[in-house]
Amino acid sequence: MDADVMDPPYLIRANGGGQYRKRRPMMDQLIMQGLHRGFDMDIIDPRRCGSAIVFAHNDQLAQLLARVSGFHRHALCVWQKNNPQPVANKHYRPDVEFYVHAWNRGYHPQGEMSDKLRVSRIGSPRGPARFDHPTTKPDELMAKIIRNVAGDRICDPFMGTGSTGVAAIRAGKRFVGIEHNPKHFETAIARIRAAIEERA
Repeated sequence: MDADVMDPPYLIRANGGGQYRKRRPMMDQLIMQGLHRGFDMDIIDPRRCGSAIVFAHNDQLAQLLARVSGFHRHALCVWQKNNPQPVANKHYRPDVEFYVHAWNRGYHPQGEMSDKLRVSRIGSPRGPARFDHPTTKPDELMAKIIRNVAGDRICDPFMGTGSTGVAAIRAGKRFVGIEHNPKHFETAIARIRAAIEERA
């Protein structure tokens, strides 16, 4: 593939949250779906793709940055949420998520200057825009990421509800997605089909 774009399971402590957690079942969804156990970083391989965009929890960054050292270059980018959850759980508030864009020669970021800002200030999806998934990424963020991707063939091996696929199709690229959760897979198919129909 020209680019592997992924929001894999974060390695996080899925306990705590106190009274706030009782009102927000997102962490329970993460646990039920196994989205708190991390992932095998061997999937990130500069011999298999031109570039890789990988979201990661703060606690995974050291391992991820070591993993992408096989690419020609990389950049650490930040999605800053302008509507973070009002919780800290003996930590900092979850107002940012990190992602790394790593690339081989010839696959450097392609977007306009405004697309190449390392910090994106975009709200986190709420309500129906979450598609009943605990870690949905906003369409605006994924569109910006896809604009920076070189090449035509995009793969997301942790497709979720299809935000990467929607952005890829809207940008006129080809997309391959993999998702093990049947409910999320069906949501992704419906969203990607709608994006294809928009372009027709």
